[in-house]
Amino acid sequence: MTAVLQTEQLSLRFGGVDALSDVSLQIAESSLHAIIGPNGAGKTSLFNCLTGYYRPTGGAVRFRGSDVTRLDPAKVAGLGIRRTFQNIRVFPKMSVIENVLAGGHLRATPNLLSIIASGPRFRKVERQLREEAMESLDFVGLADQWSNLAGDLPYGMRKRMELARALIANPVVVLLDEPAAGVSSVEREELSRVIQRIHSRGICVVMIEHDVDLVMEVATDVTVLDNGRVIAEGAPHDVRSNPDVIRAYMGRERK
Repeated sequence: MTAVLQTEQLSLRFGGVDALSDVSLQIAESSLHAIIGPNGAGKTSLFNCLTGYYRPTGGAVRFRGSDVTRLDPAKVAGLGIRRTFQNIRVFPKMSVIENVLAGGHLRATPNLLSIIASGPRFRKVERQLREEAMESLDFVGLADQWSNLAGDLPYGMRKRMELARALIANPVVVLLDEPAAGVSSVEREELSRVIQRIHSRGICVVMIEHDVDLVMEVATDVTVLDNGRVIAEGAPHDVRSNPDVIRAYMGRERK
């Protein structure tokens, strides 16, 4: 297995509370990797360490073998690691396409004089990004919504808009924090299809998800956290039948 993203004995402490304790995991380049566990298990804390929002108190985060533990979020994103958030981050008074274009800002780097003069290089970059934004919206099934205000979109569509915003950055890894939380059954099915299409593009997908049925449906690999520690990892069907997982996550032994 070639690991695109990995942690080595990662620990995170808030005061006297251990949010993560010696978490070591490897996320394969070609995987759709789910991180599951009960509330408070440390899943979002792990994501925040992977993406530079938290500085771990111990251990390391590596991207394609390079140590990225101390990089800030912008530099991590610039490497090709993009994420969505459990609480959707939307510019409600901007259009859908403008929200998606915001995800491409790290690639839009013409010099200041070119921007001021609206020179050819700036116009070329702007045109290319708009084309890619429309392609991303079409990919997630929102091309017909491009000119609408993002704040007017139903919740499930906002979730897909966030996916489009992550995709315009040409990511190597996309981290999804509870993509199916709060959506209808219809939107859940659409999100499932979009997530699988992202993975089929060769993009590594890592997702936190409480919907175990969705995890079993789409994931290639699963890691289970409980109280900040890894208690199981492996193929979905193996993890689901693990007694430690049943006790910690499912809440009861199966007959």
